Amino acid sequence: MSTTLTRPGTKAPAEYVEQVMALVKAKNPAEPEFHQAVQEVLDSLRLVLQRHPEYKEAKILERITEPERVVMFRVPWFDDHGEIQVNRGFRIEMNSAIGPYKGGLRFHPSVNLGILKFLAFEQVFKNSLTTLPMGGGKGGSDFDPKGKSDNEVMRFCQSFMTELQRHIGPDTDVPAGDIGVGGREIGYLFGQYKRLRNEFTGVLTGKGLAWGGSLIRPEATGYGCVYFAQEMLKTKKDSLEGKICLVSGSGNVSQYTVEKLLDLRAKPVTFSDSDGVMYDPDGIDREKLAFVMELKNARRGRIREYTEKFKKAIFIPTDVKLDHNPLWAIKADCAFPSATQNEINAKDAKTLIDNGITVVAEGANMPSTLEATKLFLEARVLYGPAKAANAGGVATSGLEMAQNSQRMAWTREEVDDKLHKIMIAIHKNCYETAQEYGTPGNLVNGANIGGFLKVANSMLDQGLV
Repeated sequence: MSTTLTRPGTKAPAEYVEQVMALVKAKNPAEPEFHQAVQEVLDSLRLVLQRHPEYKEAKILERITEPERVVMFRVPWFDDHGEIQVNRGFRIEMNSAIGPYKGGLRFHPSVNLGILKFLAFEQVFKNSLTTLPMGGGKGGSDFDPKGKSDNEVMRFCQSFMTELQRHIGPDTDVPAGDIGVGGREIGYLFGQYKRLRNEFTGVLTGKGLAWGGSLIRPEATGYGCVYFAQEMLKTKKDSLEGKICLVSGSGNVSQYTVEKLLDLRAKPVTFSDSDGVMYDPDGIDREKLAFVMELKNARRGRIREYTEKFKKAIFIPTDVKLDHNPLWAIKADCAFPSATQNEINAKDAKTLIDNGITVVAEGANMPSTLEATKLFLEARVLYGPAKAANAGGVATSGLEMAQNSQRMAWTREEVDDKLHKIMIAIHKNCYETAQEYGTPGNLVNGANIGGFLKVANSMLDQGLV
C-alpha cells in the first residue's frame, strides 16, 4: 500500500479508504459487526483525508483499526451440581492514545471476538467525544448469567478475574459493566481483584456506592441519551414534552431512558426483552416503571408479566421468522433503541419514517444497520448515533474514575450536572464538526470525525507505537 503524500482534490483518499476496508475484511474474516463498525467510520473519514493527507502517510487508519492487544483465555468454573463448566474470556485493548483503555464487560452467549472488536472500536471514538482522557477497550465472555444462581455467577466471576487481573489496572485498563454485567457481577469481580492484588483501587467502574461507586452511574447511559435527544430537538426549537416515545429493551439503559423521559414530560409507551414487545397505549408512568425495575432488577422476570399487572398493555411475542421488529411499527414521535446491535433494519427504519418519526437517539451500541442509518439521514430525521448519544454511561464512568483518584464522592446533583454538560458538549462538537466538513445535520459524520481527530492527532504526536 502506497504511503505517498496525497494532495487535496485527488481521488486517492477514497481509494485509500477502500484499500483499508479490504485489508480489515481480509485480516478479520467472519466478523461482520466489526466490518460494519469500521465501514461506518471510514465512510465519514473520506471528508477528513482530503484535508489531512498526513493521516494517510502515517497509516493512521491501518493502525487505528488494529487492536493494540487482544487477550483471550479459558474460564473454568464449578456449577451448583459440582460439574466443571468452561467458558471463553476476552479483553480487547483497542487504543490508548488519549488515556487508559476504558470499556465494558459483556456476559452473553453471543459474545465472540468480532462483536467485542466492534464494541472496542466504537468505544475509542465514543470515549474521545466525552472530552475525558480515556482510551477504548471492551471485553467479556460467552457465559450466560441468566438462570444461574448467585453462587454460580460468583464462581464464574472469580475465575474470570483470576486471569483478567494480569492485564488491567487503574492507569492501564478500567473495565465496567455491559449486557449481563450489573452491580452483582461488578462486586464479585472487584472482590476477586482486591484479593489477588491486595489493593483497593478504582480498577472497575459501576461499583457499589459504599465501595467507590458514583451516584448517577446506573442512570447515566439512559439519562445521557435523553439529554442528547433534547439537544437535537433544540436545534429545531422543539422539546420532548408531550412526545410519544418508543424504547426497546428493559435493562438498565431502557429503564433510565424512560425515567428521564418522564422527567421531561414525554410519554414512553414500550419495553421489550428477548421474549417479545410490551406496548402500553396509556403510557408508562412512574408506578409502572417501578414495577418494571423490580421485575427486571430484583426478580429477573420477563416483560410479559407487565401485561398481567396492567391489563390495557399489549404483549407481542417474538417471532424469529419476521423480517422486522414489531416494536418499530408502533406510531410515535421518538425512538430510543436501547436493546442490542442491529435491532433496527432497513424495513424497520422505513416503517418509522413512514409513521412520522422525528427523533432517533441510540441508547444501545450500533442498534441500526448501515442501511437503516442511511435511510434516517436521507429522511432528515434527527438521528443521534450511538457513539455520541449513549456516551453518557462511559462519561460517568470517567467521572467515577476521577472521584476514585481524588478519594472523594460527589453529590448526585454534581454528577448529573457534569453529565448534562458533557452531553451538551458532545452534541455541540458533533453538530459543529458536521457543518465544518460540509454535511450539516449529519451527526454520524460529526461524531465519527470529531472522535477520530483527537485520537489521530494524539497518535501522530506519540510516534510509531
